[in-house]
Amino acid sequence: MREVREMKALNRILEHARKAPKRIVLCEGEDERILRGAIKAAEEGIAHIFLVGRRSAISAQAERLALDLCAIEVVDPSDSSLTDGLARALLELRAEKGMTREQAEAAVCEPLCFANLLVREGYADGSVAGAVHTTADVVRSAIQLLGLAPGSKLVSSFFLMMLCQPFHSLKGGMIFSDCGLVIDPDADQLAQIAMAAADSAEALLGEDARVAMLSFSTSGSAQHGNVEKVVQAARSVKAARPGLAIDEDVQLDAAIVAEIAARKLPDSKVKGNANVLIFPDLEAGNIGYKLAERIGGAEAIGPLLQGLSKPANDLSRGCSVDDIYHVIAVTTVQAQAIEARAALD
Repeated sequence: MREVREMKALNRILEHARKAPKRIVLCEGEDERILRGAIKAAEEGIAHIFLVGRRSAISAQAERLALDLCAIEVVDPSDSSLTDGLARALLELRAEKGMTREQAEAAVCEPLCFANLLVREGYADGSVAGAVHTTADVVRSAIQLLGLAPGSKLVSSFFLMMLCQPFHSLKGGMIFSDCGLVIDPDADQLAQIAMAAADSAEALLGEDARVAMLSFSTSGSAQHGNVEKVVQAARSVKAARPGLAIDEDVQLDAAIVAEIAARKLPDSKVKGNANVLIFPDLEAGNIGYKLAERIGGAEAIGPLLQGLSKPANDLSRGCSVDDIYHVIAVTTVQAQAIEARAALD
């Protein structure tokens, strides 16, 4: 199975995106990185790009950088034929929260709001932001305007970790969750994170999810409330998804090394071949992904969001053009997966 994963997972995502590119909207087009990443994504066929913002400013930036905007569509809320309709949709959505017509008309002119409303109303399939906006703003807008996916109780995040260098003993992609959003999940929230991460793995890695619920204990080797939380979460996932390969409390080595799993956890469903690592809290997750990235040499893409009705992903404000390009590809594949699930319902 390791051999199957040796094809660079990121290449698979890019290829998958090109097969059925989706309409992805970005709202920070005055930022040089966003402009370059958006144009690259459109020109390489991984998405149909809408760029929301001030048309004059985006055009001036493109001219200064000698970039051609022909491959993307610039949408300016100040002159778009969609603005009035989106304002009405926003008012209908938020009126119970006290929003007035004047507030809706003002809010829809904000590019982040406009972009997510395009997704909500079906004009786009997913959104990407965060090169300029804070994570709090990106997540808040996505939750308010897109809402949770059916059956989801929580929005969480994950990193797509790429282990494709010659020195990596593990090869391919892995999902690390939650490393960027939910600080101290209870057992129910941890179960929600695990199920969402399993869906993310199957959509992005193209293989069945194999979930390890990480702990400092393996199969009850330690007794503590923190271990009990992990075990309870795992058992909730098993009840909801009996066909999912998942190990309860398991230490990292038993999660990813088959020989150690055979010794420590002979009844393991994952058998030391986990492709989804669920951390017990944000502190562990943040440390874990940064260790893998900075010491282990893994490539980290994210934080990406899961649990939403439609894809909306966050960028680091320190992101590069390649980071943006890759997140656009991931967003396209997430949109493809949502479309495929809807077709089965």
